Amino acid sequence: MAEPETMATNSHDIKLDEKDIKLDEDDIVRDASETKENAKKEEEDEEKPEEPEESASETLYIQNLNDKVKLIYMKATLNNLFRHFGKVLDVVAHHNIRMRGQAFVSFANVETAKKAMKEVQKFPLYGKPMQISFSKTRSEAVMKLLASTDEFDAFHEERIKRKKRSRWDNPIKKKLRLKKRALAAGAQAEAPAPGPKRPAVLMPDEYLPPNKILFIQNLPLDITKEVLTSLFSQFENLYEVRMIPTKKDIAFVEYGDETSATVAKEALHNYKLDNETKLKVTYARK
Repeated sequence: MAEPETMATNSHDIKLDEKDIKLDEDDIVRDASETKENAKKEEEDEEKPEEPEESASETLYIQNLNDKVKLIYMKATLNNLFRHFGKVLDVVAHHNIRMRGQAFVSFANVETAKKAMKEVQKFPLYGKPMQISFSKTRSEAVMKLLASTDEFDAFHEERIKRKKRSRWDNPIKKKLRLKKRALAAGAQAEAPAPGPKRPAVLMPDEYLPPNKILFIQNLPLDITKEVLTSLFSQFENLYEVRMIPTKKDIAFVEYGDETSATVAKEALHNYKLDNETKLKVTYARK
């Protein structure tokens, strides 16, 4: 049996220089330091708490409203503005100092509230950009729609208790109670100095609440009552067209109900009567 051949290899062919396999001590120290820093950073990132996202709600909390506008007009304006996104269940606003410039608008579901907040955020209403967030609690209108009778009764009862506690702890109420006690003890109450009268702010025509009477502006000066009647009689329940002899560029058009007036308003607002001037059609002031 033949023995296997032994391969002859020169020793200088496999001998490596020590410089080729010696590791750089500085590289080892640097790599170890970077590994330690990366591990520490990852540990800090894991321990860092995530910022909680704002919890969505069916009710929007609106701030920075113009408190010079009368409350009845502000609520009607908010209702007209937000109803374009879905059914508005309720608009809550108060004239007391604590709630001045604020309001709550409730929808039937969270999705509608999200869409409304996204579209209307920072909208300049009466010259002031609205600041909108989600309400922390559900409104009575939402609970009445979504909760059972027992759940709503319990919610309503707890809400009344919170209101009573809030009124009792109110600093203004506390001050009044102290004054009453002082009067009962024989002290004289100081007469409050009359404050400056707040100027009334007129609501823009575009945000007036629905009305069966329409206010028409930008009419051509040569227009006749017959032409205007023919234009508005295209819509049902037309009752009367009233021209103003001393002001020929405006008129009033009355319908039998608000629904018919609204249909006509939506159809003819910005309508070009003479191919030049656009009609301005709004609800008349009550």
